Amino acid sequence: MDRRWVATGFGGPEVLELVEVEVPAPGDGQVRIAVRAVGMNPADFKGFAAGPGKDPADLPKVLGFEVAGVVDAVGPGVVGLEVGDEVLAFRISGGYASRVTVPAADVFRKPETLGFPEAANLLLAGATAADMLHVTAVTSADTIVVHGASGAVGVSLLQQARVIGARVIGTASEGNFGTVERFGGVPVRYGDGLAERLRELAPEGIAAALDTVGTDEAADVSLALVPDRRRIVTIAGAGRAQRDGFLAVGGRNPASQSFRDRARQPLIELAAAGSLVVPIARTFPLEEAPSALELLMTGHPGGKLALLP
Repeated sequence: MDRRWVATGFGGPEVLELVEVEVPAPGDGQVRIAVRAVGMNPADFKGFAAGPGKDPADLPKVLGFEVAGVVDAVGPGVVGLEVGDEVLAFRISGGYASRVTVPAADVFRKPETLGFPEAANLLLAGATAADMLHVTAVTSADTIVVHGASGAVGVSLLQQARVIGARVIGTASEGNFGTVERFGGVPVRYGDGLAERLRELAPEGIAAALDTVGTDEAADVSLALVPDRRRIVTIAGAGRAQRDGFLAVGGRNPASQSFRDRARQPLIELAAAGSLVVPIARTFPLEEAPSALELLMTGHPGGKLALLP
């Protein structure tokens, strides 16, 4: 039997249960993947976190949107994938598992240059970053600010903006300045006086602001420095965006979903070429998913985390 983590209630990691499951053979247009690594993202625990609007009818709830592994069965009508292929998959459901059966349209060949943990963590953060750069129309002529540049989405933003040719100033704690510099950004300390420090670093002006943290400081500074509110975007401050008339994007937004799906293959090609790196902080056995989630929930894991079935 295979194993899968499910949330049996709403709350913290204590509501998770590792259950045995019968993973079905793939049907039309599907493949089954023997999972070698599970990508971990804040969206994983937000799905079962306690809070208003949670419906007990949604329980038990599966976790995990991206994995990497080896194809072990191919359903009818699938072209281009064979048993034994090393792959990664994104925008799937139930990835915290030893095997998954998923639509072949969401499965891609893994570049040989990527390990399984890196491949499993490439696409959710990468597609989010690509979406932010897309909606703010960042070009090589721009100087932009990334709020939270040392986090997973921030690190992908730094690298993708470098490919575009934009100059990036990234907010971070001083302890994370090295990460921002490693991936091509100019680090700046957040906190009191941030707007003034950004003006000093960018006398030519800030063309766009991309917020991954959702703080009032990030929103206030972005509004003060970026003339065009259509070039301010957040993934963590939708309330401020609605109130103040700037952009918010998210995986449930239809336009974002469509763009992020199209971005998957180009992101894989960037990673294969070495232009998009996924820093892995730590891996955990699949059995230790609750402990891994506790670290992820601190907001400071120091890089991406992966579960290894």
